[in-house]
Amino acid sequence: MSDLLIRTFIKDYQSTSTPAVRNAYGKLAGLVGILCNLLLCVGKLTVGMLFGSMAVTADAFNNLSDAASGVISFLGFKLAGKPADEDHPYGHARYEYLSGLIVSILILLIGVELLKSSFDKILHPTPVLFSPLTVAILIVSILVKLWMAAFNRKIGTRIDSQALIATAADSRNDVISTSAVLISTLVSYILHIETDSYMGLLVAAFIIYNAFGLIHDTTDPLLGRAPDPDLILKIRDKVLSYPGVFGIHDLMIHDYGPGNQFASLHVEVAAETDVLENHDMIDNIEHDIQSEFGIHTVIHMDPIITKDEAVGDLRHWLSDRVREIDPVLSIHDLRVVAGPTHTNLVFDCVVPTGYSIPAPELRRAICEKVAKARPEYNCVITVENSIAAIPHN
Repeated sequence: MSDLLIRTFIKDYQSTSTPAVRNAYGKLAGLVGILCNLLLCVGKLTVGMLFGSMAVTADAFNNLSDAASGVISFLGFKLAGKPADEDHPYGHARYEYLSGLIVSILILLIGVELLKSSFDKILHPTPVLFSPLTVAILIVSILVKLWMAAFNRKIGTRIDSQALIATAADSRNDVISTSAVLISTLVSYILHIETDSYMGLLVAAFIIYNAFGLIHDTTDPLLGRAPDPDLILKIRDKVLSYPGVFGIHDLMIHDYGPGNQFASLHVEVAAETDVLENHDMIDNIEHDIQSEFGIHTVIHMDPIITKDEAVGDLRHWLSDRVREIDPVLSIHDLRVVAGPTHTNLVFDCVVPTGYSIPAPELRRAICEKVAKARPEYNCVITVENSIAAIPHN
């Protein structure tokens, strides 16, 4: 069924890296979600009102919120597909994140209203009538939601969309909540115990809990989430695979929406090499990263002296002294400035984000360690945070 829908409604469905095809996948998922959830909502709302079941009514509003989520997701993918313009030179792909945030807030508000309604029914109980129709609509809902979870997960994985993967998780959670309502309905009928309003309360709490999780997931990329460590490793290995590259640092990745990422980094090259050769190599690295990872990259070229063995040995020695303080530390951009009474070692020291040792204390520790071993050296250190933690071999 999923493959049939994809092949029928998405042209060139195999070209998932193409923005137009990716948006078509997202819009299809949104439309399917709208249709299925509206049908389930109408069915459950009718049954819930006819037989006075708050739990079924709560589950119906849960489906209504999912339908609204589908509308917003559809609009989000549609707006995200707009090309860059004068006011938005980085495109509009973040609309997908914004749509996810709006959906999450909407789900939270509906959950709060259902919580209030269920609590009110606990205080003022009304009888619930059992009907085989109630059981039937709940079983159908469970089957439909199982299919929707698989459908959204398949598309979300295929186009690497966290929004659709979250939607799949939401459908899976709906299976759990609807199953709970079904069990409550059967228990109430068989044992003659009133559980409907309490189950409505649990379903509402379940909706609120998931809403907070979705809000967290959708705000992370908007706030500037740290890049995927696996992606950092792949970029590092890719850049270091080029002959003539001695190291990389200061890698920053900016996320302007799915499929719309920009990166900048510093690449260390031999200062003695012809500048045109290095520039040509940098151009090739930028082009290859764009082709392989889909990331627009700007690379700053850092020349380092490689023919002076003394400087090279000093760089390794200094790096080892810094790592004795903490293995996560690294250095780059070393300059050696000799004077009549002492030699200044000017370099940058990279620390992970949120590093526990304050910068002044770290500078003092490095200076003391270096001076203890080599009194003629004076360290001039710039401590900088690592935006993306690049493992050093």
